[in-house]
Amino acid sequence: MTVNLNHTIVAAHDKHASARFLADILGLEVGPDYGPFAPVALPNGVTLDYMDTPGNIPPQHYAFLVSEDDFDAIFTRVQEAGLDYWADPSHRRPGEVNTNDGGRGTYFDDPNGHRLEILTRPYGSGG
Repeated sequence: MTVNLNHTIVAAHDKHASARFLADILGLEVGPDYGPFAPVALPNGVTLDYMDTPGNIPPQHYAFLVSEDDFDAIFTRVQEAGLDYWADPSHRRPGEVNTNDGGRGTYFDDPNGHRLEILTRPYGSGG
Protein backbone atom coordinates (compact mmCIF):
# COMPACT_ATOMS: atom_id res chain seq x y z
CA MET A 1 0.00 0.00 0.00
CA THR A 2 1.17 3.53 -0.77
CA VAL A 3 -0.07 6.38 1.39
CA ASN A 4 1.14 9.94 0.87
CA LEU A 5 -0.04 13.19 2.37
CA ASN A 6 -1.48 15.25 -0.50
CA HIS A 7 -2.61 18.47 1.20
CA THR A 8 -3.75 19.96 4.47
CA ILE A 9 -5.87 23.00 5.23
CA VAL A 10 -4.22 25.73 7.28
CA ALA A 11 -6.51 28.13 9.12
CA ALA A 12 -5.63 31.80 8.70
CA HIS A 13 -7.06 35.24 9.43
CA ASP A 14 -5.83 36.39 5.99
CA LYS A 15 -5.16 33.43 3.69
CA HIS A 16 -3.20 35.43 1.13
CA ALA A 17 -0.92 37.16 3.66
CA SER A 18 -0.33 33.90 5.52
CA ALA A 19 0.42 31.93 2.35
CA ARG A 20 2.80 34.70 1.22
CA PHE A 21 4.55 34.66 4.62
CA LEU A 22 5.25 30.92 4.39
CA ALA A 23 6.24 31.06 0.73
CA ASP A 24 8.60 33.97 1.29
CA ILE A 25 10.28 32.36 4.33
CA LEU A 26 10.71 28.96 2.63
CA GLY A 27 11.64 30.39 -0.78
CA LEU A 28 8.51 29.01 -2.50
CA GLU A 29 5.61 30.42 -4.52
CA VAL A 30 1.95 30.90 -3.69
CA GLY A 31 -0.18 29.18 -6.31
CA PRO A 32 -3.34 30.61 -7.84
CA ASP A 33 -6.40 30.45 -5.61
CA TYR A 34 -8.18 27.12 -5.77
CA GLY A 35 -11.73 27.58 -4.54
CA PRO A 36 -11.51 29.11 -1.06
CA PHE A 37 -7.81 28.23 -0.72
CA ALA A 38 -4.48 29.99 -1.27
CA PRO A 39 -2.11 27.04 -1.82
CA VAL A 40 1.60 26.77 -1.19
CA ALA A 41 3.04 23.70 -2.89
CA LEU A 42 6.06 22.00 -1.37
CA PRO A 43 8.65 20.31 -3.61
CA ASN A 44 7.45 16.85 -2.48
CA GLY A 45 3.97 17.52 -3.92
CA VAL A 46 2.17 18.31 -0.66
CA THR A 47 0.22 21.57 -0.57
CA LEU A 48 -0.64 23.71 2.41
CA ASP A 49 -4.00 25.22 1.52
CA TYR A 50 -4.58 28.42 3.47
CA MET A 51 -8.22 29.22 4.20
CA ASP A 52 -9.71 32.31 5.80
CA THR A 53 -11.03 31.41 9.25
CA PRO A 54 -12.89 33.77 11.59
CA GLY A 55 -12.32 33.86 15.33
CA ASN A 56 -9.68 32.13 17.39
CA ILE A 57 -7.25 29.86 15.54
CA PRO A 58 -5.71 27.09 17.64
CA PRO A 59 -1.99 26.89 16.79
CA GLN A 60 -0.84 23.90 14.76
CA HIS A 61 2.68 22.60 14.19
CA TYR A 62 4.22 22.30 10.72
CA ALA A 63 7.74 20.88 10.39
CA PHE A 64 9.78 21.15 7.20
CA LEU A 65 12.73 18.83 6.55
CA VAL A 66 15.29 20.84 4.55
CA SER A 67 18.86 20.46 3.32
CA GLU A 68 21.74 22.15 5.13
CA ASP A 69 21.98 24.79 2.38
CA ASP A 70 18.23 25.42 2.48
CA PHE A 71 18.37 25.70 6.28
CA ASP A 72 20.98 28.45 5.94
CA ALA A 73 18.88 30.35 3.40
CA ILE A 74 15.61 29.97 5.33
CA PHE A 75 17.20 30.81 8.67
CA THR A 76 18.71 33.95 7.13
CA ARG A 77 15.23 35.00 5.97
CA VAL A 78 13.83 34.30 9.46
CA GLN A 79 16.48 36.54 10.99
CA GLU A 80 16.13 39.26 8.32
CA ALA A 81 12.35 39.32 8.98
CA GLY A 82 13.11 39.99 12.66
CA LEU A 83 11.21 36.87 13.75
CA ASP A 84 11.72 35.37 17.18
CA TYR A 85 12.99 31.80 17.03
CA TRP A 86 13.62 29.02 19.50
CA ALA A 87 15.57 25.77 19.73
CA ASP A 88 12.54 23.96 21.15
CA PRO A 89 8.80 23.75 20.53
CA SER A 90 7.98 25.02 24.03
CA HIS A 91 9.78 28.33 23.38
CA ARG A 92 12.09 27.86 26.38
CA ARG A 93 15.36 28.37 24.46
CA PRO A 94 14.98 31.69 22.63
CA GLY A 95 17.48 32.80 20.01
CA GLU A 96 18.95 29.31 19.64
CA VAL A 97 19.23 26.58 17.02
CA ASN A 98 19.17 22.97 18.21
CA THR A 99 21.55 20.24 17.04
CA ASN A 100 19.28 17.26 17.60
CA ASP A 101 20.34 14.02 15.88
CA GLY A 102 23.45 15.72 14.49
CA GLY A 103 21.45 18.20 12.41
CA ARG A 104 20.07 21.66 13.01
CA GLY A 105 16.58 22.81 13.81
CA THR A 106 14.68 25.88 14.91
CA TYR A 107 11.10 26.97 15.54
CA PHE A 108 9.32 30.22 14.73
CA ASP A 109 5.70 31.36 14.60
CA ASP A 110 3.64 32.49 11.65
CA PRO A 111 1.24 35.47 11.83
CA ASN A 112 -1.61 33.19 13.03
CA GLY A 113 0.42 31.65 15.85
CA HIS A 114 1.13 28.38 14.04
CA ARG A 115 4.43 26.85 15.12
CA LEU A 116 6.75 26.39 12.16
CA GLU A 117 9.90 24.29 12.32
CA ILE A 118 12.81 23.74 9.96
CA LEU A 119 15.15 20.82 10.56
CA THR A 120 17.94 19.16 8.64
CA ARG A 121 17.68 15.64 10.11
CA PRO A 122 14.53 13.72 11.02
CA TYR A 123 14.17 13.19 14.75
CA GLY A 124 15.38 9.78 15.83
CA SER A 125 17.77 9.47 12.87
CA GLY A 126 20.84 9.41 15.10
CA GLY A 127 23.79 11.61 14.82
